[in-house]
Amino acid sequence: MTVEPGVRTAAESDASVIARSGDEPEAFAVLFDRHADAVHRYLARRLGGEPADDLMAETFTTAFQQRHRYDPARATSNDARPWLFGIATNLVGRHRRAEARRFKALARVPAPADHEEPLADRAAARVGAQSVRRELAAALGALPARHRDVLLLVAWGGLGYEEVAQALGVPVGTVRSRLHRARSKLRDALGGSDPTALREASDHD
Repeated sequence: MTVEPGVRTAAESDASVIARSGDEPEAFAVLFDRHADAVHRYLARRLGGEPADDLMAETFTTAFQQRHRYDPARATSNDARPWLFGIATNLVGRHRRAEARRFKALARVPAPADHEEPLADRAAARVGAQSVRRELAAALGALPARHRDVLLLVAWGGLGYEEVAQALGVPVGTVRSRLHRARSKLRDALGGSDPTALREASDHD
């Protein structure tokens, strides 16, 4: 069966798409179709909608340029998300000050009165992060960058521990340690709650 360049097939893995794109560069568009929305959501939550547009494009441009370096043998699965999210996180790392300013700004947005239109929700929507509240934004902004990266790759990127380790190029034990410390600090800051704990550790073992 001949697959048209750039056309997604249900059975074709990400690793296969990347390999095929070596001879058929157009095939890389399949990877974009599959994962661009998820990468953009992750970036928008961290930096806001407008920067996310540019960094999402840069993520896939970088991935395309480095596709010959993708090693499926080192991947935890045939899913390219850890690789793509790793590139995206590295790009976020170049904008640490912007991210810190963003979290500080969100932390200053006043909570709405019950009878008012939610000002916080409107402001959050403008920057592409409706789920970020003042307390969470302040707590996230106070985390060390390496801890925040791990936490948000799990909570907002939806990656498992091994996938985060692959994305960041660190051991799984380091991921677990950083995530534990990050969540402990969030719980301390938020009075015992952790709104980023969207997936249980059993999902990652």
